[in-house]
Amino acid sequence: MKVNQKTDIGDYLKVFACSAVISQPIMSKIMAHAQTQQTQDIFAVLYNLVKYTAPAFIFGILYTTIRIHRTQNSFSYPHYLKTNWRNLFIPTILWTSIYLLFMPYLQQKSHYHNLSTFCWQFINGNAAPHLWYNTMMLQFIILMPLFYKLSIYIGHNAQHAVISAILTFIVYFAWLAFYDYFIFHGPHQNDWYLSDRIFISFLIYAIYGVLAWNMRNFYNKFVLKYFWLIMIFLIICLIWTTSELERYGHPINFNNAPYYKPSMTFYCLAVICLVSAFYLYQLKNKKIKSLTSFHFLASYAYRAYLSNVFWLEIIWNIIRTKALISSYPVLCLLLTWILTWLASFSSAYLFHVLWLKSKSVFSK
Repeated sequence: MKVNQKTDIGDYLKVFACSAVISQPIMSKIMAHAQTQQTQDIFAVLYNLVKYTAPAFIFGILYTTIRIHRTQNSFSYPHYLKTNWRNLFIPTILWTSIYLLFMPYLQQKSHYHNLSTFCWQFINGNAAPHLWYNTMMLQFIILMPLFYKLSIYIGHNAQHAVISAILTFIVYFAWLAFYDYFIFHGPHQNDWYLSDRIFISFLIYAIYGVLAWNMRNFYNKFVLKYFWLIMIFLIICLIWTTSELERYGHPINFNNAPYYKPSMTFYCLAVICLVSAFYLYQLKNKKIKSLTSFHFLASYAYRAYLSNVFWLEIIWNIIRTKALISSYPVLCLLLTWILTWLASFSSAYLFHVLWLKSKSVFSK
């Protein structure tokens, strides 16, 4: 199956990831209020259900980037950085500034108190609960030439692909073992916490994104043929991750559900395969409207992600009531998620339009 149109697997993964991640801070807010053990158990499942977002986004970015540049058979690093400076770095700088200046109470770990600590909070991802991801993701943008060279090395050579996949698996799971022993509830839990935003923590998803494009004939057939087996595997992994989280007892603490463990790694890879199969099914059946919609939304997914906590804070303070949170927590989650999703994507689109118009005015 030849994939040669603008919409691709990466677009679907970005939209799914952004839509899912918007629900995570909402769940944290709801769980901050005293909830019954039954509600906590429900939210433990729901939280693990959407805990695939960062891996899916990284996989999607690498897949789309490699697809575009390998199809063009060229990669200009200066041009690539210039494009992503506009699309990724500038929105990151603007939204990080907004969080630090107008919502400083959202800072993680510690708060800034002078210029140097302000700058440190700015770059380390602690300006808001979700901005750790930017620090990690932008590293892959900077390192993209290495992944492009890897794509060239692999080509359509099955042996090179298998070697790359196995070595990546070994290195990554060695990292997971290191993280589990030394950092996650380990002796360096507090002083090495920034390791979760070093690129190696998500390296497997980047390299497998490259492999999925290079070996797309095999990958596409695999996810379509074994869709139901992957679905069963996903359910097993979800039960596995949820049991691990609940093993820490109640009240449920979402900090005990990190990405950096085998169960979550397998779960994230299963989700990526299923989203890929969903895209391929829609492509095969020529669902043009859906394909176009996902491509459009993917263009604004990162900017919507950046703004989602900002809009959540506003929406939460408008609609929250103790009765709704305590008596109907799932309904509260659904309602808040819909409003935050709409505000995040709408603002991303409107700000983009205003940016283009302002550039046009200034250029004249």
